[in-house]
Amino acid sequence: MRLLLAGAALLSAAAYYVHLPLPAGVCEPVKLMLLDALFRSFLQASDVAHALGVCHRLHLLNRVVSWVEEVEARSCSAVHVTDSQLGGVPARVFQPKGGRRLKRGVVYFHGGGWALGSGRMRSYDRLCRKMAEDLDCVVVSVDYRLAPEAVFPDQYHDALAAARAFLSAQVLERYGVDPQRLCVSGDSAGGNLAAAVAQELGSDRGPALRFKLQALIYPVLQALDFHTASYQQNQAIPILHRHLMARFWLQYLGADASLEPLLLANNHSTLDQRAKLDWTALLPAERRKHFRPVVREGGAAGTLPGLTDPRAAPLLAESAVLAGTAKAYVMTCEFDVLRDDGLMYASRLRDAGVAVTSDHYEDGFHGCMVFAFPPVASGVGRRSMSGYIRWLDQNL
Repeated sequence: MRLLLAGAALLSAAAYYVHLPLPAGVCEPVKLMLLDALFRSFLQASDVAHALGVCHRLHLLNRVVSWVEEVEARSCSAVHVTDSQLGGVPARVFQPKGGRRLKRGVVYFHGGGWALGSGRMRSYDRLCRKMAEDLDCVVVSVDYRLAPEAVFPDQYHDALAAARAFLSAQVLERYGVDPQRLCVSGDSAGGNLAAAVAQELGSDRGPALRFKLQALIYPVLQALDFHTASYQQNQAIPILHRHLMARFWLQYLGADASLEPLLLANNHSTLDQRAKLDWTALLPAERRKHFRPVVREGGAAGTLPGLTDPRAAPLLAESAVLAGTAKAYVMTCEFDVLRDDGLMYASRLRDAGVAVTSDHYEDGFHGCMVFAFPPVASGVGRRSMSGYIRWLDQNL
């Protein structure tokens, strides 16, 4: 009887920990709750290790990711896979076997809040293999430096160096890539880097070769406002809770972690700074819904270096800079704090004269595209990955 009672108590505790109220429209909520419980467990363990002085929380998280997710560069019958360097930055290269003599080319930046993950992770390895095979495309997955050792603009400089190297005639010739069919892409923080690189190279009059496309997957594009409609609606929706995004931004900008309450209260930027980002004007009514801006009169100006630098926050770039960027694909998900970053960027690109495809998933959540493969495959993960690859196939 005691064992039964103990077992029931443990099950109840587990159910309480795992259960999280989710909106009715989110795809496969039980699976998402389980993923979130696992992720929260790792985060809490890393916080304890950090507090005890064992190691930095990010070091522990990345060790777990490496142990669970990283795979070796293994070729298969359809794709040749090697680990290499691009502009001095580590990268994994996926080359399709056979097919056209000249291939399409994609530079891809992984997500992870500029602090976690790797192109060597199983999920990204599978995604890039599928892209290489389905698109007859050379895919270069870039491993830029990560926080806490690297802070802005280090990650940006790595991404830019890799992209510029990929655009060189020598690299394109080495991998047999068509110089007229090039794309820069990434998800989440990688989407941020892809957008920033597209802006810089679109404004750069030096290189003769350009990216034909930019493909941004639920990108993070600004840190001025943590109370946009999507931040308010989805602040407690996995797998990217609002407080985690604030923490990622502080780590990326090299700021003190004690500033997190300021970000969450929208008291970290001035009214003049926030005037650059009027989401009530940039978002359609069906996305604004009933939410209202949260305004604080006395923002703590100067506390966050890089807050308004477009290299860190591409959404804040001038219209003339946006006008020079490539044709764009922007994926957004309804149940994602970053939804409005992507929607606002698509709107600003269109206003600047750039052709944009907005691909919105009403049942999607942040990070869903990397959950397209077993054992954590989700329906929206498969659909979003198919939509992304289909757009590349039709436009690249």
